[in-house]
Amino acid sequence: MATMKAHVFYEKEKMQLEDVPVPEISDIEVLVKVKKVGICGSDISYYYGLSPVDTPTGKGPLTLGHEFTGVVEKVGSVPASMGLYKEGDRVVVNPVQNCNACYMCADGKPHLCQNMSVLGVSVPGAFAEYVASKYTGLFKLPDNISFEGGALTEPMACALNGMRRLEIEPGNFVTVFGPGPMGMMMVQMARAMGAGKVALVGTRDYRLEWGKKFGVDYFFNVKDQKSPYYTGNLKDSISEVTGGKLSDRVIVPTGSNAAFEQGVDIGGEMSIIVQFGLPNEEDKFSIPALEFHTMDKQIRSAWLAPLAWPETIRLIQEGLVDVDSLVSHTYPLEKTDQAIKDLTNRVGDPMKVVISTD
Repeated sequence: MATMKAHVFYEKEKMQLEDVPVPEISDIEVLVKVKKVGICGSDISYYYGLSPVDTPTGKGPLTLGHEFTGVVEKVGSVPASMGLYKEGDRVVVNPVQNCNACYMCADGKPHLCQNMSVLGVSVPGAFAEYVASKYTGLFKLPDNISFEGGALTEPMACALNGMRRLEIEPGNFVTVFGPGPMGMMMVQMARAMGAGKVALVGTRDYRLEWGKKFGVDYFFNVKDQKSPYYTGNLKDSISEVTGGKLSDRVIVPTGSNAAFEQGVDIGGEMSIIVQFGLPNEEDKFSIPALEFHTMDKQIRSAWLAPLAWPETIRLIQEGLVDVDSLVSHTYPLEKTDQAIKDLTNRVGDPMKVVISTD
């Protein structure tokens, strides 16, 4: 039996590189040789036991990793009969794999599929040399998108879903909370969608200043009083730069409940505020009800990336969103656990960390 290297996660802070069997594929699957894998915040949560993986026990053994690109190694009989993929095709994989048969799927809501499986969360993922994927989860990767940049397609597809929910109108003042990789993709999309001015809110200057590459107009640090971008009253600061209008559109790609409440607070009349970051199970938000009502604000959520992949790939392919420049660090597969630790501890001021199997 052929074997491969894979980082197998067992439980909190227990993950090790092992020789495991190369996946056997079914008739509806494709075997993908992994090239690059992004480390997601959820991978960090699983590694440190902050969130359970989606297995019957909430623990491993399970190979994590769900943001990845690769090359087709073997094609199951069904996609082969349709001529969809062949050995050597460059691909990016949607890890959230729906059944295409339940009522939610039939109603155009695949992210709410009642029989969903997720690579790297409920079934083996991409911190490995090979992954088996349903053929319906694959997309061909255009030649002008690098494997490394393509590994950001999955988080960007989720970000695009959030930005669609924001319904930006030309000239809108848009505020993005959280200057991480998601936030950086969102400010670029805000520009592409017609935002007039874009503000970026965060707590660390090195991340805020990444926004200078993408045309952010206003920077606000709400924590570090030594920062040149520090504000002790974000609402007053937004009011000042908008002439009292506040923000037309607000998106919060961070799980911080306080940040979301602050996002609602800085929304102006008829504003739309999207909760994008995943809150903790016990979180409850509190907002001034009368002001929210009389200002006719809207709160929306954005979960996963329904029907967003083709547009996401086009945005990258056409250069409307630069993902390659967000990759700050690359580690070999053997050092995946160290990469997770370094990212958690912000070693070297990371933005996006990618694992390479090359």
